Amino acid sequence: MKYWKFFFKLLMIFIVFLLANILFAFISFHVTSWLFQRVDIHFQGFWRQLTTVLGVFVLFACTAACIFLIGLKRQRNYWDTIVDAIGRMAKGDFNVQLDKMSDDENDHFGQLISGINHMAIELGELERMRQEFISNVSHEIQSPLTSINGFAKALKNMDLTEEKRQHYLAIIEMESHRLSKISDNLLKLTSLESQHHPFEPKYYRLDKQLRNVVLALEPNWLEKQIDIDIQLQNITIKADEDLLNQVWMNVLSNSIKFTHNNGQIRILMTAQNDTVMVSIRDNGIGLTDEQQKHIFERFYKADQSRIATNGGSGLGLSIVKKIIDMHKGTITVQSKLAEQTNFLITLPLDNIATNKEEQRL
Repeated sequence: MKYWKFFFKLLMIFIVFLLANILFAFISFHVTSWLFQRVDIHFQGFWRQLTTVLGVFVLFACTAACIFLIGLKRQRNYWDTIVDAIGRMAKGDFNVQLDKMSDDENDHFGQLISGINHMAIELGELERMRQEFISNVSHEIQSPLTSINGFAKALKNMDLTEEKRQHYLAIIEMESHRLSKISDNLLKLTSLESQHHPFEPKYYRLDKQLRNVVLALEPNWLEKQIDIDIQLQNITIKADEDLLNQVWMNVLSNSIKFTHNNGQIRILMTAQNDTVMVSIRDNGIGLTDEQQKHIFERFYKADQSRIATNGGSGLGLSIVKKIIDMHKGTITVQSKLAEQTNFLITLPLDNIATNKEEQRL
């Protein structure tokens, strides 16, 4: 198809060139005839044809020069527009959209303009995310600071009972812990996104790691009398053990937090070809379709009231998503409101040692 377009363009150029030469020859013949009559010179034969041909060359050269100058001016205007657009983007104005000269995919100048337009859109989106990030950080930090400041002032009241004093101190301690957690998570996320965070994959037993995480969180799920059902294959994986430990801690803590008393959490791990899939399912409060779309975004809180009482920052699942991406895996969520939530995590297997052994805790 491209070859046909190329030959069609060549044919059109040839036809235009031929018609232009015929027109120039017609104009040259009549103009030179008029000039010779004015000066009373009469060329015949070869000399007459030569003057006509020279006239054609002069007309062709003048036309080509005009087209070149017009094109040069137009191109210069485009370059000035591009330079101006880049200058505006350098100053933080990303509302830039340049008009393309043509829709030809092989037009390098058009590709440059498309690239600038795309860069402006991407930079604009990054700026929007930066502003939103700053706004969210400011809001998250301001909330516990306001509480700490308010209750610290209340403690100055000498007429407070000991019970209220202890209550206010407990709130200050809780908000301080929340502020510290926000700071730690922000530093963690920033480090992960810097491309300089230590990443040290090694071979280890993934099933043992998951069992250890469940045991580490035993006080949390025992307090709510949650039934933990574990069905794991013996699988050896090559990954960063510390980073993946953070993944399981965050996801399982989240499931425990939003599962009702006497609820159930099921952890299932299976190997499929060159991947391992881990499913963490709970029968807790669930998520709406809209909440599922944003669950891995920074500072997104599906349930504001529940997170506020549990000291969440909305960064835990963002950290999880980043760590899974670093391992070239995927994480998805499937949920039904007021019924269940299932986190599905898939990781590549570099080396597998499996032995089906299902256990129930």
